[in-house]
Amino acid sequence: MSTRAGVHKKGTFSLLRMIENVKKEPDFCNVGAIALFIGIVRGVNQKGEKVKKLEVEAYDEKANSVLQDICRDLKKKEELDVQIHHLLGEFNVGEDLVYVLVTAGHRKNMFSVLEKAVERYKKEAPIFKKEHVLTKSGEVRSIWITEETADK
Repeated sequence: MSTRAGVHKKGTFSLLRMIENVKKEPDFCNVGAIALFIGIVRGVNQKGEKVKKLEVEAYDEKANSVLQDICRDLKKKEELDVQIHHLLGEFNVGEDLVYVLVTAGHRKNMFSVLEKAVERYKKEAPIFKKEHVLTKSGEVRSIWITEETADK
């Protein structure tokens, strides 16, 4: 699997190592900026319920392929480097879920590419989230959420 994008079990992928590896690439001397999106587990959902934890699963092979395709497509169109790494497993509030990184010679279109990468992985990658919440009435429940039901 490419190190440019993919899904990883929680604890097997490091944000710091990702940045260090980018800086070791032969063409890094052409980079003038790094933009980074870190998606984390929110403590309250769209309905105002307290989130206790989140479980994240994926159709690994397809998710890896989709994430790599998004990165290749954006790199080709924008002439920037793009990486998307989504973590899988059980997560508490505040823990990291996803890293999207864009490197560029200049900052001009870097942020729009970062936003495109985030929006595309959310819509296209077969990554599934199960939210465990405490409802306003005090009931504990779990529900699989989709992009349409999640707080965007």
